[in-house]
Amino acid sequence: MTRTITAQTTGGQGDRGEALRLKGPPQETIRLDVEIDATDQLERADGIAAGMGVYPTLASLEMLLYPKSALVIANEVLLNLGIIEVIPPEAPLTLFVWGVKRILPVRLTELGITEEAYDPSLNPIRAKVSLGLRVLNYHDLGLASVGGTLFMAHQIAKEVMATIGSVGNIAGSVSAGINIGG
Repeated sequence: MTRTITAQTTGGQGDRGEALRLKGPPQETIRLDVEIDATDQLERADGIAAGMGVYPTLASLEMLLYPKSALVIANEVLLNLGIIEVIPPEAPLTLFVWGVKRILPVRLTELGITEEAYDPSLNPIRAKVSLGLRVLNYHDLGLASVGGTLFMAHQIAKEVMATIGSVGNIAGSVSAGINIGG
């Protein structure tokens, strides 16, 4: 997993009064490679794995990038009847959960799938998936939204961890400089 964090600053070049101002939380992107394998499920004779391999799992990831087909069809019908002006549909709120300390609302921005092995019916049984994610924060979603609240909880937990790290570093520096029994 690779995380990239980019500061959101207001300061322009040469404007000393604005040089340290932040206009909001940083933009964060996450790149992640995952291996999906149906071997264990096939050993247990799991019906879904035996019939479709890992294709349902891959389809679940892919569907994060598709609007729901029923909505697309309904909007097209209503548009052709002149009843509505179509606005782009919202994607579902997607959460990236990397342990209890990192539960983040994200938007899937990139999805790469390499299918590596197949069963006799050509269902994929092993695949590597590359995910590109953009973390959505309270500026993107609104602080009162579920996603905005989750991001704020993440930020507060990060502030607590940073405080613990800072106190630990200060304590370590102070104790390293004291010569006891010298």
